[in-house]
Formats: sequence, structure tokens, C-alpha cells
Amino acid sequence: MTIEQDIKTKNAAEFETRQDDVFGRIADRYDLLCDLFSFGIHRIWKRRVAALIAKENWAQLLDCATGTGDIILRVVNHKKLNLNQKIIASDISLQMLEIAKKRLLSTKEQIEFQILDAHSLPSIPDESVDLYSISLGLKICEREQVLKEAMRVLRPGGRFVSLEASNIPIKWLHKLYLLYMRLVMPIVGWLATGGDVSAYKYLLQGIEKFPTAEVLANELSALGFEEVYFQRLTFGIVAIHVARKPSRI
Repeated sequence: MTIEQDIKTKNAAEFETRQDDVFGRIADRYDLLCDLFSFGIHRIWKRRVAALIAKENWAQLLDCATGTGDIILRVVNHKKLNLNQKIIASDISLQMLEIAKKRLLSTKEQIEFQILDAHSLPSIPDESVDLYSISLGLKICEREQVLKEAMRVLRPGGRFVSLEASNIPIKWLHKLYLLYMRLVMPIVGWLATGGDVSAYKYLLQGIEKFPTAEVLANELSALGFEEVYFQRLTFGIVAIHVARKPSRI
């Protein structure tokens, strides 16, 4: 099996970053697309997950798939970072990170920006991170590979937090939501990106094929995470998953 095939085994969107630099192309329109696709509701989701991250006890936070910095910006706005706290904001897209840098300019002393692929984080030592977060990025990743890497870099007892697409438990409502996305997303994506199909193709497929909240929780448990729980937001369109790396005995 090739690396490319392996990466796609649990990649809901069947997205390969080395073949399509879509996020680099749409970086300056990414936040607009999020607003259009979700009618601005993504802002509520991100505030919720940022508040959860901010209240956790951590000295070093690694945020993967940082994008334009929405989550980190909300974390630092939620609470003032103390001198012992450091954030590593990482993304595979240089263009996205450049926007995040500008948005987080006032706190740049405590934030380190790194271009990293969540599948492999060679610059992050084993057991060096207190909290690992990833928001709306798992759907375009090979989940098992990314989650194993999260487990590797987390300190014993460290927390894992994710925000991702999920399932509405009411089946007919979930089918209606997916129908809406299939009809509206191509039109909005086409207009907002000047016809860049990649900008919405991967997102739509990732939403449709991403596992349920229960399945993702089971995947985390199967990889060795403990105290796994999730909370659905907006009927279950997305869910926040929280888990803990086992402490040493």
C-alpha cells in the first residue's frame, strides 16, 4: 500500500494536501466561506470550543489545522495568557498561517507559528504538550494517523479537544440537512470562489462521510484515550470531543 493510499483509509473527504493546495488558494476567502456555509453559526461553535480550551489547565497548547486563527484568537480573548503559557499554532497552509499571524499580532510573544502536517509532527517532541486541539480539520485527514500523533505528543494526563462535523441523531432531519448542503454548498462555493470546485467539494464529502459522534468517540477509546465524551452543537451538525491521555501509574 502506498503512502497516498494509506492516508485515505479513514479520510472522510478523500483529500490529499500534496495534490491540491486549495487552502492556499482560498485563504483570503476562507472565513467568508465559513460564514456563508453556516450562516455565521460556526462562530458560536468556535466560541464554545475556545472557552472549553481556555478553562483547561495547560502550559503548552498545540492547535493543529489552525487556519486563519479563529480558535486561538478566541482562546486568548477568553482569558489572558500567563507568562508560563505557550501556544503552538500549526497548519499545512502558509497562506492561512500568515493571516493568523496578523490576527494574533498582539500576543505573538506567546504564540509560535509552525507549518506542520497533522499526520506527522516531527518538530513536536514526545509527551511535550498539555493540550492538543484540532477544529474542523479531521474530516480532511486520515483520522487514525492524526489521532495517534496527537497521543504521541500529549503528556500523560494531557487533554485532546476536537470540533468536527457530526450527525444529527434525528435521521430525517440529518437527511434534510445533507440535502440542503448538497444543493446550497456548490452554488455558494462557486460564487464565493470564482468557480474553484475544490473549495467546497472536499468539505461536502467530508461532512457526508465523517463518522457519527459515537463512532469517533469509540475510535478515540480504541487508540487508548480515556474519559472520552462529546457534546453535540446545533442539533448535532457538529460535535466537540474531549479525551485524556492516560496518566502513568
